[in-house]
Amino acid sequence: MAAVPDDVDTDTQPPLSIPLRHFVVALAFLLAGGIVGLADGLGLVTGLARAAHLHLVLVGFVCLTIAGAMTQFVPVWSGTNLHSNRLARAQLWLLAVGLGGLVVGFLGNRPSLLPAFGTFVLAGFWTLAYNVGRTLATARPFEVTEGHFAAALGFFVVLTPLGLLLAVGFVARPLAALPVTRGGVVAAHATLAVFGAVLTTVYGALYQLVPMFGQTELRGVDHTLRRVETVAHPTGVVVLAAGRLVGAAALARVGAALLLAGTAAFLVVLVRLLRSARARRTPMLTRYALLAPTGLGWVALAAPAWLRGPLGVGVRFGAPNTAHLLGLVFLLVLLGTLYHIVPFLVWVHRYSDRLGFEAVPMIDDLYDDRLATADLVLVAAGGGLLVVGDLVGRQFLALVGGGALTTGLAVFVANLSLVLWRHAPSSLGRDPSEPTRSD
Repeated sequence: MAAVPDDVDTDTQPPLSIPLRHFVVALAFLLAGGIVGLADGLGLVTGLARAAHLHLVLVGFVCLTIAGAMTQFVPVWSGTNLHSNRLARAQLWLLAVGLGGLVVGFLGNRPSLLPAFGTFVLAGFWTLAYNVGRTLATARPFEVTEGHFAAALGFFVVLTPLGLLLAVGFVARPLAALPVTRGGVVAAHATLAVFGAVLTTVYGALYQLVPMFGQTELRGVDHTLRRVETVAHPTGVVVLAAGRLVGAAALARVGAALLLAGTAAFLVVLVRLLRSARARRTPMLTRYALLAPTGLGWVALAAPAWLRGPLGVGVRFGAPNTAHLLGLVFLLVLLGTLYHIVPFLVWVHRYSDRLGFEAVPMIDDLYDDRLATADLVLVAAGGGLLVVGDLVGRQFLALVGGGALTTGLAVFVANLSLVLWRHAPSSLGRDPSEPTRSD
């Protein structure tokens, strides 16, 4: 059974329906992204299919999961109240509608849709940044997780106008009077999104989650490595993005070196935390254990490529043909995290007040172990085949791996959906304790 942390103030959390709606919509976008990616590999879709696939996975799954998790856990971890439940609901609608419109525009070759729906996406992320930022402003003490989340929100605020600028570029020429190229804006936007907003959030969350649920703590050199990462990573993201924006290879190379150093430092801390973990293995910790070698492999491949030339399109996400390897890193983190977050939230709302008075299931009893094992094998094996297929140029391997990976994601979604169906069937409606006025 998973341990229930005793140092989490659940009295400050928002209504259950708010984060769960984010996660359910994110899971739907994840499945859609997997299907579009597989269909693109088979040549079954037209239009800007790769852009649609990337946005469905990165914005739809990764960023919506981040939005739901920040909205839920910043108040809980920081012992404060969410600034506004109403804004938290609004951000989901803005992001979901905006992303849906972007995907229709990409797949349907309808560029006129992109600026309008890009505005929705920008409004959604700025709403998230304002709401969670105001919440963080009341947090005391301001520790490493809060610092990472604040930096990530800053990256969201900066990267979204660049994305909107690119969307407008499909129907007008907004860059004509600016001293940058469209390729530079694309590279800076991608860098700030993937390595800034997403990776910074991942680091901040894992500094909290691994010690909490692994029943361990940072020791000795871990504190030094954490300080290295805390400075090197965000500085590296900013410098790399700036270098790519203006086409300055030397500047981008410095940023790449800092970013890689910060990533390596964090992964070493993660390995040490997992080795000292006292809790029994769960789907969350197992996926975190796979994250370490996968992430270190990405660093080893990216380092020579970025230090040799960090500006090329082929090295935007690391070494050539390693975009899926980086994507696998994100999947391992988020799937493992959701395997605890969703059952944890359901358990707290449904069973925590019954503990000690009657027999109740524990957190890890809420999902099906067999399905969890099946999706782990399918995601890890399928992702591995997809990565190998990319690296060796074998499309057949990539397609088989993509099919297995998509199947694993479907099993994962089914397993978490069963948690809600069996244990919290009304959780996506209005929470009984939710006030009608949220501010």
